[in-house]
Amino acid sequence: MRDVLYLEQIEQAEALLKPQRIEVLRQLAEPRTCTEVAAVLDQTPQRVYYHVKRLVEAGLVEQVSERRVRGISEGIYQASARSYWLSPGLVGRIGGLHRRQDELSLGYLLDLMEEVQADIAALDRTAPELPSVGVSGEVRVPPERRQQFMADLRTALQDLFTRYGGAEGDAFKLAVACYPHYPQGDDRE
Repeated sequence: MRDVLYLEQIEQAEALLKPQRIEVLRQLAEPRTCTEVAAVLDQTPQRVYYHVKRLVEAGLVEQVSERRVRGISEGIYQASARSYWLSPGLVGRIGGLHRRQDELSLGYLLDLMEEVQADIAALDRTAPELPSVGVSGEVRVPPERRQQFMADLRTALQDLFTRYGGAEGDAFKLAVACYPHYPQGDDRE
């Protein structure tokens, strides 16, 4: 079972985004038969099989084995991944505008996050070593110092790119996001 399955096909999203199928998928975190899932969800095995079949067709569930019960073959199924990420590309660009024009816009940040999401989903999670780091924090910058903060951030990153930007060694991608953070309960818009 993979950690993440990145869904880029509309058929996969359509198969997944039905409440009953999501419940079936949750039950298939461990290998189970349709009869076992049906008992937990208080459904008929035939109804569960219908949903499992659609999930298998979409590549979201796999038949992992089979067993014979009273002379009948019964499939044992398991979810293909622990989590499923929907590609923002499934919706496509609304309005037709390309947002990367302004590095200080939220549109640019959305494009960057879509790119990071696709890159992470494409990683081979079965590789023995996936060196990565995530850093998150909050800074407070008075409005009159925002320009200086951005300049300092750009200088620090440029220093890293210059120091480690050679042609040797493993390639790593660095993405930095800076956006307003309003704690829950803060009603600013």
